[in-house]
Amino acid sequence: MDTIFALASARGKAGVSLVRISGPKALVCLDEFDVRRPRPRVATHCTLRVGEEVLDRAVAIVFEAPASFTGENVVELHLHGSVATVAAVTKKLSSLDGFRQADAGEFTRRALENEKLDLTQVEGLADLIDAETEAQRRQAVQILSGVLGAKTERWRFNLVRAAALIEATIDFADEDVPVDVVPEVKELLVKTLASIDKELTGVRAAERIRDGFEVAIVGRPNVGKSTLLNALAGRDAAITSDVAGTTRDVIEVRMDLDGLPVTLLDTAGMRVTGDKVETLGFERATQRARASDLCVILVESRNETPPIELRCDDILLVAKSDLVDGDISGLTGDGVEELVARVSQKLAHRVRSAGTAVRERHRSALAASRLPLAAALDRLGRASQGPELVAEELRKAIAALDSLVGRVDVEHLLDEV
Repeated sequence: MDTIFALASARGKAGVSLVRISGPKALVCLDEFDVRRPRPRVATHCTLRVGEEVLDRAVAIVFEAPASFTGENVVELHLHGSVATVAAVTKKLSSLDGFRQADAGEFTRRALENEKLDLTQVEGLADLIDAETEAQRRQAVQILSGVLGAKTERWRFNLVRAAALIEATIDFADEDVPVDVVPEVKELLVKTLASIDKELTGVRAAERIRDGFEVAIVGRPNVGKSTLLNALAGRDAAITSDVAGTTRDVIEVRMDLDGLPVTLLDTAGMRVTGDKVETLGFERATQRARASDLCVILVESRNETPPIELRCDDILLVAKSDLVDGDISGLTGDGVEELVARVSQKLAHRVRSAGTAVRERHRSALAASRLPLAAALDRLGRASQGPELVAEELRKAIAALDSLVGRVDVEHLLDEV
C-alpha cells in the first residue's frame, strides 16, 4: 500500500499550513527530513532539512497505528504557511519511494476501511466541513460522533438476535431450544420497528437543516415582495419597481436566520393575465410556494383574499405599513424584526422534530429495512407462515441496515462522498 500525503489545511497563504502523511512508510519521511522521531502524540519542534538546506522550522506530531485518524501511522507537519514552503516539502515527499499525493477524500476512505469511522460518520465529516450555520454544525457534529451508527448497531443487534432464535427453531427443531421463541422475537421486532419509524418521521426536518429551509414570499403584483426580500437579505438582491409584474422568475437568496439555513424565495406576482411570460411566472411561483416549508403571504388590506391557500405555518401580513394600516414594510423596516422572529420560531419547532438520518440515502436504507421487518412481523403472527420465510425477511432487513453504515456495497457510495 502507498503512503499518501496532502495539504490538510486551506490552500494559499496562512500563518500555519498542515501537511498530513499516512501509510506504512509515514515515519520514514522524518528520517528523510533529518528529523529525530518524536514521541507519539507529542508536538515537537524540529528543523526540516534536505541535505544541508533548511526547508522550514516546523512542528511534527506522530500518531502510531492504530491510534490515528486513518488507523495507519500518521505524521503531521505544521509548517509556516507560505505556498513556497508547502511546495518544497511536498516536492520532497513526492520523490520518496512508495509516496504519492493523496486522492480527494483518501484519508477519510482509509479511516473507513480501517473501521475508524462508519459511512454515516464519513458523511457527517463532509457535512461539518460544509456547515454554514450553527444548526448545520450541530447536526454534523452529532452525525460525526456516531449517533446514527450507534442506533443502527442497536437495531441490527435486535434483528440478529431475532434471526438467531428463528434459525434455531429451523436447525434444531425442539432440541435445546425454548418451547416458544415467538414472544421474544415479536418483542424485538416491534421495538425495532417503532424506533425505525420514529427515525423516518424526522428525516424531512433533518434534511432541511442540512440543505436549508425554503421560505417563499408570495402575493399579488406590486405588493412589496421584492422590497421585503431586500430588507430581509440586507442588500438589493431583487429589482424593485412601481411597475407591477417586475419579478417574472423566482429569485433565491440564501441566508443564516438565527442559526438556521434559509433560502428566501421572491416569487412572481400572483395574478392571471394574458401575458404568457407573466403567466409562466405565476405558475412557477405557485409551484415553489406549495413546495416551500413556509410562506410569507403579503396582501394590501385585511379584507383581501390571499392569492394562495394558507397552510398551518404560513404567515399572512398586510404589507406597506408605511402607507396603510399594515403589519410590515420592507421599505421602512417596520415589522421586519418581528417577522424574522416568527419565521425563526416556526422553523425552530420543526428542528426539534429532526432525527439523526439526514440524507436521502439514509431514508432509503431505513425504508428498505422497514419493509421486510414489517413483513417478518406479519408472517410471525400467521400460523401458516413457516420460520424460513420470517428468517429470510430478517436477513433482508439486516442487509439494508448494513448498507446504511457501510458494511456492504460501499465502494460507489465512497466515491460519491
